[in-house]
Amino acid sequence: MNKQYLYRLNSFILLICTGIVVWSAPQKEKIYQKGWIDFNKNGKMDIYENPSAPIEERVKDLLSQMTTEEKTCQMATLYGSGRVLEDALPEAHWKQALWKDGIGNIDEEHNGLGSFGSEYAYPYSKHVKAIHDIQRWFVEETRLGIPVDFTNEGIRGLCHDRATFFPSQSGQGSSWNKELIARIGEVEAKEAVALGYTNIYSPILDICQDPRWGRSVECYGEDPYLVGQLGKQMIQSLQNHGLVSTVKHFAVYSVPVGGRDGKTRTDPHVSPREMRTLYLEPFRRAFCEAGALGVMSSYNDYDGEPITGSYHFLTEILRQEYGFRGYVVSDSEAVEFITTKHRVVSDEVEGVAQAVNAGLNVRTHFTRPEDFVLPLRQAIKEGKISMKTIDNRVADILKVKFWLGLFDNPYRGDGKLAEKIVHCKEHQEVALEAARQSLVLLKNDNQLLPLKKTVKSVAVIGPNADERTQLICRYGPANAPIKTVYQGIKEMLPDVEVVYKKGCEIIDSHFPESEILPFEKTAEEQQMLNEAVKAAGNAEVVILVLGGSELTVREDRSRTSLNLPGHQQELMQAIYATGKPTVLVLLDGRASTINYANQYIPTIIHAWFPGEFAGTAVTEALFGDYNPGGRLAVTFPKSVGQIPFAFPFKPGSDESCETAVYGALYPFGHGLSYTNFSYDNLQITPEEQGPQGEITVSCEVTNTGSRTGDEVVQLYLRDEVSSVTTYMKELRGFERISLNPGETKKVTFVLTPQDLGLWDKNNKFIVEPGTFKVMVGASSTDIRLEGKFNIK
Repeated sequence: MNKQYLYRLNSFILLICTGIVVWSAPQKEKIYQKGWIDFNKNGKMDIYENPSAPIEERVKDLLSQMTTEEKTCQMATLYGSGRVLEDALPEAHWKQALWKDGIGNIDEEHNGLGSFGSEYAYPYSKHVKAIHDIQRWFVEETRLGIPVDFTNEGIRGLCHDRATFFPSQSGQGSSWNKELIARIGEVEAKEAVALGYTNIYSPILDICQDPRWGRSVECYGEDPYLVGQLGKQMIQSLQNHGLVSTVKHFAVYSVPVGGRDGKTRTDPHVSPREMRTLYLEPFRRAFCEAGALGVMSSYNDYDGEPITGSYHFLTEILRQEYGFRGYVVSDSEAVEFITTKHRVVSDEVEGVAQAVNAGLNVRTHFTRPEDFVLPLRQAIKEGKISMKTIDNRVADILKVKFWLGLFDNPYRGDGKLAEKIVHCKEHQEVALEAARQSLVLLKNDNQLLPLKKTVKSVAVIGPNADERTQLICRYGPANAPIKTVYQGIKEMLPDVEVVYKKGCEIIDSHFPESEILPFEKTAEEQQMLNEAVKAAGNAEVVILVLGGSELTVREDRSRTSLNLPGHQQELMQAIYATGKPTVLVLLDGRASTINYANQYIPTIIHAWFPGEFAGTAVTEALFGDYNPGGRLAVTFPKSVGQIPFAFPFKPGSDESCETAVYGALYPFGHGLSYTNFSYDNLQITPEEQGPQGEITVSCEVTNTGSRTGDEVVQLYLRDEVSSVTTYMKELRGFERISLNPGETKKVTFVLTPQDLGLWDKNNKFIVEPGTFKVMVGASSTDIRLEGKFNIK
C-alpha cells in the first residue's frame, strides 16, 4: 500500500472511532469541475463556488454555511516555517488540529527562514509544490474547503530565499524616485506571484521622526508627503499584480518613548493635530488613493487607548473615514498586549473581545492559533462579541480571498516560472539601479570625487568594507548575495594595489556601555587599528567604510547615541591623521551625528544599506561611472540632545541659543552632485484660486556642469497666515530628473486642495483663504525660486 492510501485509511479509521463521521466526501478528483471547484463537496455548484457570481453574494452564501468554529478559525494566522506550524507538509494529525476547520492565513511559509531553512524554499519549484500541497489539504480535507491566504514580508525585496535583494526602505526613500519604487514593487510582485504568495506585508508607512529608533532603517523617511507618495507606488505595483498590499504599522507607531522600541510600546507623545497631519497622512493616502486591501494594527497605544483595541482607529478612522475594504491583521502580540502591557482589561477573553469589537479581523503572533481562537470562542459564548460582529469580520477576510481569486484558482504560483524570473538578470538590474539612486553625496570638498582610475594604490578600510552577513535583513531575502565595497573596488581596478584592513568591528566588546564610559581596547582591537593605519599610510587614497549593521539598527536595536558605535570614531581620526586623501562611505540605516567627519573628512557618501549590489554602486560613484543624485529623506542632527528634530519644523523650533548647538548637520532633502544645476522661470497659475481648485507650479532646471546628473526638484509650501500654527515649510511635490550637460527640462507640479488644507481648531480638514508661499529648490534649505498665490 502506498503512503497516500495509508494516510487516507488511517484518517478514515480515526474519524469512525471518534464517532464524528456524518457524511461521505466524494473522491477528491471530483471536486475539480470544469470552470469551478466543489469546495464543500456536496456535488453541486453553490453560489460561493460560482466564479460568475458577484463577490458580495459569494461571501453571503459562504458565511451562511459556516459554523462558529469555522468562522473563528478564519480569524487566525498559522505562523509557518517550522515556528508554529511544525510540519513541513500536511500530516494525518492535522485532522485533529485546530485548523481542521480552516485558517485565515499562513505567514512566511517555507520562505527560507525558520527551522526548515532552505529545504522547502529553494529550489523555487520545490517551494511552489510544498505550498500547493498545503493548500490542497485545506481545499480537500476541510469541510468547506476555504483556501488559505499565504502572507509574507517584503520590505527589502520579497522575504524569500535568494530573491532579489533591494536597498533598505531608508535607502529607497533617499532615491526620491516614485518611478523607481514602482519598479521595485513590480519585481517584488512578480517574484511573489511566481512563488505562490498572495499577500505581502509592505510597505512600512511609519514616518521616522526619531533616528534613535531601531526601525528607522525600515522607513522611507521622516516626512509624511514623501513617505505617502513612495508608499503609494509600492502598493499599486503589488496590487496591480493581484496581490494584497498589507501596509504597516497603523497607527502612531514610530514614536516610542526615547526611541526605545525594545520594550516601550506605549505613550507616543503626539498631539491630535500632529497625529493627523504627520502620522496618519501616509495611511490616508494608502487607503484613499492607492486602495490598499491590508493593514497591520500596531501594538502601541494612543493617549492611553491601545490601537488594536481602538474602535476609533480601526473602525471610525480606518473604515468609515478612509473607506478601507480589506482586513486588519494584528502585529505580533498586539492583541496580547491589551491585557499584558496596557492592562486595560483583566483577562485574555476581555482583550480578544476588545480587539475584535474594535475592528480586528485576524490575529497574528508567533504562538499557536489556539491562544487566540479559544478565548475568541469563549468571548462569543459569554456574549462579549455578537455574531453579527463576527460575521462582519469574517466577511472582510473572505472578500479579500475572493478578490485574490483563491476560490477560482487556489493553487497560486508556478515553479517553472519562478525558476526563470526570481532573481533574474532583469530584476538584478533594478536592484542595482536602486542601489545607485539611494546614494547621497553629503560632502565633496575640492571635488575629491570622483577619483581617477589611474590611482596606483587604494586602502579599503573599515568594518563594513567587506561585510555581508550583518547587512542581510530578516525582512528581506534570506541567503542574499552581497557584493562588498572591497570586492567592487578590486573588480574595477584589477591592476591597482587594493589593500583591505578591517580596522575595528562595528561594535566593541563593551557596547553599548562604551557609549557612556571609556574602556581600554583589547590587544586584538589595538592590533586591528594599527594594521589599518599602516595600510592607509602606504596608500595613495583611503576608502573608509563605516556605519551600522544588523548589530546596531533594526527592530529592537534602538540606540541612546547617534555617534559611530564601537571604535569607529577613533579609527576615523587615526586615518585622518595620516594625511592621506580619505573618502568616508557610510553603510547605515539611520541618521548619524558625524560632526568630526563633516569637519575634517573631505568627502562623504551615505549609501544606507544598498542591498546586494552595494559594492558595485558605491564603486561606480567613487570612480565616476555613476553620478550620485540621492537626497536625504531624514534630517541629520548635530547632537542627540536636539531630538525631537525632524522635518517639517514649526516656527521657532530651530532658533539659535548661546548654550546649545542648533541647526541641522545635514538638512532634509540635502544631497550633492558632480555637476551643477540652475533653476529659472517659476510659473504659478492661476495666482488666485478658490478653495476647491488646483494650482499649477512649474519651473525650468538646467544642468550647467560638465557631467550628466540627476537633480531632485523639491516644492515646498507655507500657509502665511492660518487659524492654527502650521509648519514653516511643507513638502508638496518632488521630481527626480536626469539631465545631460547643458540640457534644460521643465518640471510641473499640480497642487490640489488636499495639499493646501489643514486640520483646524474644530478638527476639520479645510482649505483656508489667504496667501501661500511657494518655494522650489534643491533641498529644504537650498531654495532657488520663490513665489506666491492666493486662495479666495
